[in-house]
Amino acid sequence: MTGIETRRTAPTWAVWAIAGVFALLFAYAVWTAVNYLVAWVQAAGAAGQSLSAMGWVVWILAIILPILLFGVALALGRRRGALTLTLFLLTALSLVAVFWLNVVAYTTIVPIIA
Repeated sequence: MTGIETRRTAPTWAVWAIAGVFALLFAYAVWTAVNYLVAWVQAAGAAGQSLSAMGWVVWILAIILPILLFGVALALGRRRGALTLTLFLLTALSLVAVFWLNVVAYTTIVPIIA
């Protein structure tokens, strides 16, 4: 050995296959957040009111966070191998799930319709 180590990376097709599977899961999180935002806006409109500023912030963050975390995990893990990429994406998806549970708990306890 000359002291130079080569790093094995996953084939491009494997990286994009893993990213594609996780992209569907992240897209489901975004779709669900958009669905709930629309439902809350319609419910507030039916009651003759609107969402509070905090309600808008919570739902917009619920839409943006999965997209942002997917991009960060993909950027960090795509050149490091299939297992590392999978772990980065799984960690990001776990953070999205925890944030989603916080959003659901917050919106059921705190009135976000003003």
